[in-house]
Amino acid sequence: MQINPREKTKHVSRCLELAILLEASANKPGNVNRTTNFESTRYEHFLASAVAISSSFEYAAERGVLVSQGKIHVSDVGLGRIIRDCVANVNAWQRGGNTSLGTAILLSPIAVAAGMTPAKEDVFEIPKLRENVKLVVESTTPEDAVNVYEAIKSANPGGLGTVPELDINDPNSRRKILEEKISLSQIFKIASKYDRVCSEWVNNYPITFDVAYPSLMEHIRKTDDLNKAIVHTFLKVLAGYPDTLIARKTSLEKAQEVSSKAKEVLKFEGLETSRGRKLLREFDQELRKSSNLLNPGTTADIIAAALALIILNGYRP
Repeated sequence: MQINPREKTKHVSRCLELAILLEASANKPGNVNRTTNFESTRYEHFLASAVAISSSFEYAAERGVLVSQGKIHVSDVGLGRIIRDCVANVNAWQRGGNTSLGTAILLSPIAVAAGMTPAKEDVFEIPKLRENVKLVVESTTPEDAVNVYEAIKSANPGGLGTVPELDINDPNSRRKILEEKISLSQIFKIASKYDRVCSEWVNNYPITFDVAYPSLMEHIRKTDDLNKAIVHTFLKVLAGYPDTLIARKTSLEKAQEVSSKAKEVLKFEGLETSRGRKLLREFDQELRKSSNLLNPGTTADIIAAALALIILNGYRP
């Protein structure tokens, strides 16, 4: 039975909020979790962020419902404003800095797409959801781009640096975006060369849907242990795809080195063996050195998006 639109939007918001909470709570190496904090960013900051961001996801799903009803065009969703409001809400509710920018950018199109996608008994069909994510992303506007620039400036993420084209810190970039009608999707295509979140956007979330989502499902079926499933999926993604946050903060070579070490932990089966657990502890300790420059934050964002998919598809912890 189809759920009514009002309940649907609230349901989508709860699913995505839970995904963020579960991702933050897992003992992923090099990240804030239930037992380990950074100097200025703590576990409770992520909890507050998950709650603060949920209203924006509910609104995003409402916009998606309106698209499905033919009341607005998908280009009128206002995705950039949704992402900007996500960051503003997070900043208003916690003082731990940038906890959720990448997650907001990945999850906002999923929230809109879920509003557009039929759901039977609170379960969304993942292939159809993915089709709608693609449509949402490809329909973004120059106004969306300007709003996301504001969101990024407000979040002030680490390792931002400068780029030769449409730099976020160049005041002329916003004028050029509007005058030349450059969509958010076009800008993310440029950024996809050095940012994995942007790459996910413009390539229809290949790591999220094709790697992380099936890995989570497989590990949950095998072990019925969500923490293990998250940690092992995190390691799998990190091993296969060097974390671009690490690359921006340090170098691509260092990010590749971190990926090689994640692969080594997986070689010894991670949390499933005593040798794997020892290697995982050592890996975690190494990532936490040097003021957390080796924090695989982009990988964590992708895991949050994959968790959103399994929860939208009916998983309950």
